[in-house]
Amino acid sequence: MKKILYTLALASAMYSCKTTQTSNSNQPVIAQINLVDVNDDKVLVNIDPDRFTTESTTFFIPKTVPGTYSTDNYSQFIENFKAIDYDGNELQFEKNDDNSWSIPNAKNLDKVSYLVNDTYDIEGEEGVFSPSGTNIEAGENFMLNLHGFVGYFENEEEEPYRLEIKRPQGLIPGTALSKTVAASENMEYKEDIYSLGRYFEVIDNPIMYAKPDTTSFMVEGMEVLINVYSPNDVYTSESIKPGIEEMISAQKRFLGEVDNTGKYAILLYLSDAEKQDARGFGALEHHTSTVVVLPESMQPEQLQKTMTDVVSHEFFHILTPLNVHSEEVHYFDYNDPKMSRHLWMYEGVTEYFANLFQINQELIEKQDFYDRISNKIKTSQQFDDTMAFTEMSQNILKDPYKDSYYNVYQKGALIGMALDIRLRELSDGKMGILNLMKALSDKYGMDKPFKDEDLFNDIVNLTYPEIRTFLETYISGSTPIPYNDFFAKVGLEESEAEINTGYFIKGQTPYIDGDPATQELFFRENIQFNSFLKDLGVKGGDIIKAVNGEEYNIQNVYNLIMKAESWEEGEEVAFVIERDDKELELTATTAQPTDTEMNITEKDLPENSEEVKLRNAWLKG
Repeated sequence: MKKILYTLALASAMYSCKTTQTSNSNQPVIAQINLVDVNDDKVLVNIDPDRFTTESTTFFIPKTVPGTYSTDNYSQFIENFKAIDYDGNELQFEKNDDNSWSIPNAKNLDKVSYLVNDTYDIEGEEGVFSPSGTNIEAGENFMLNLHGFVGYFENEEEEPYRLEIKRPQGLIPGTALSKTVAASENMEYKEDIYSLGRYFEVIDNPIMYAKPDTTSFMVEGMEVLINVYSPNDVYTSESIKPGIEEMISAQKRFLGEVDNTGKYAILLYLSDAEKQDARGFGALEHHTSTVVVLPESMQPEQLQKTMTDVVSHEFFHILTPLNVHSEEVHYFDYNDPKMSRHLWMYEGVTEYFANLFQINQELIEKQDFYDRISNKIKTSQQFDDTMAFTEMSQNILKDPYKDSYYNVYQKGALIGMALDIRLRELSDGKMGILNLMKALSDKYGMDKPFKDEDLFNDIVNLTYPEIRTFLETYISGSTPIPYNDFFAKVGLEESEAEINTGYFIKGQTPYIDGDPATQELFFRENIQFNSFLKDLGVKGGDIIKAVNGEEYNIQNVYNLIMKAESWEEGEEVAFVIERDDKELELTATTAQPTDTEMNITEKDLPENSEEVKLRNAWLKG
């Protein structure tokens, strides 16, 4: 979500459309991944389909995958591609574009093979968000986001797959998948075999191989697995289990009868700040698992809070888009995607739930919740507040809309909040947006997509005629949401207050950002700085070169954040910044940074007032 400091990604679960068969259906597509014989950080992959009946075929590696909402071109990490016939000879092929290969003599094709490079140890990761990226560290760790390893043949997305993974003895798989059989085992390696119904199920089930560090617990009939890779043994699965167990138990209570998975896996990869490693922090969600990438240098309290915010968002995707999604999502095209216009629901409502449940289940105080809403309003107003959300969503892969993607987690969540309050108002507190999402889930469900253009009609039919005005004004329309009008309904108001901030972050809003192309860190423009940064004399656009003699860029930005947290009051710090192509040294004495902002607070109203009653229904359900 916040791609330098707090990145969290997004995920939606999607299906591929059934098309004409081009091979016999006697055997599944066999995907073999060799994690034992790793050379130069490259893994050999073989994809063996059944015999083709067509004259030619095309093999694809995904250009984009569900939930990332970005063009990543995973074939850029593929090399030494070969098409091999049944006699072991190489066949001719042609590279069509960045992500596909045409093989003319398909009837003689036995398999394709290629080498896969990982993304985590590439500077900048070539723009790939770490939770959707890959790691290859022989004998130590393999992060298998399988869309980076396994491709598919033309019209074969609906064919069953058999995944055969040869792995070192000392590493175990972390995954929600159940093994079909252990095919072979000797002193040096084991082989894990998984049977999957179609290509979507392959990419929907990431696997992390690491030394054994796993734990589990049960929550209302659901098994939750936690797998942790901590390169310097700073954290273990047992150390983070209490916070995760409390969080998911609270989420299950909040969701009530919603229950569509018996097993859920959390794969936590902790990045080593002292070497070239993953730097896109956040998570990517799947039907029954989530991949989380965070810095190992986080303090325990910070790690727990971040895991609560990040993983809770991903877990709530079991409502949408997993159970409520459009045809664009259901029949996702990995190399020519058509995007849905309803990111406000898939990601925005999900982000709203990730915050609402914490106050609903008393994990945070009410003022904490109000402060989060306030921060989202301030951040969202840095974007074009008149851009229609449906238009932005439908064009999210294109300019200029893709630059507004982060606003999905800000204004998208605020749309969810305002719609929740309006539903509570119309129903005298009895119906909220969670009730609506459950009703949509009952109407559709995992295997029945809706038509993109029909969703608003469905919502109105399930709620109230007045809701159409809300949808067409604030979601498909260009009118900014009048937040104070909605706050007044629940007895809230805005007031100015002085608040404490971090040196480089205010709440969830960073004062600095980074350029993946140049790796440079810079102070953001069009943002009010805290007292420390004002005293320091920085300006928006200043590039951070060094702090206290240590150079910084995107790769080690988290080290800067962590070191700032340990600065003692009264300490002098020196910044080297670049401004207008000139280097300047700026110094300041550390003190608790403060800022003034408009806060949301409760009005002094009687407990039996209509506003307080509606507020209680809103926050407590």
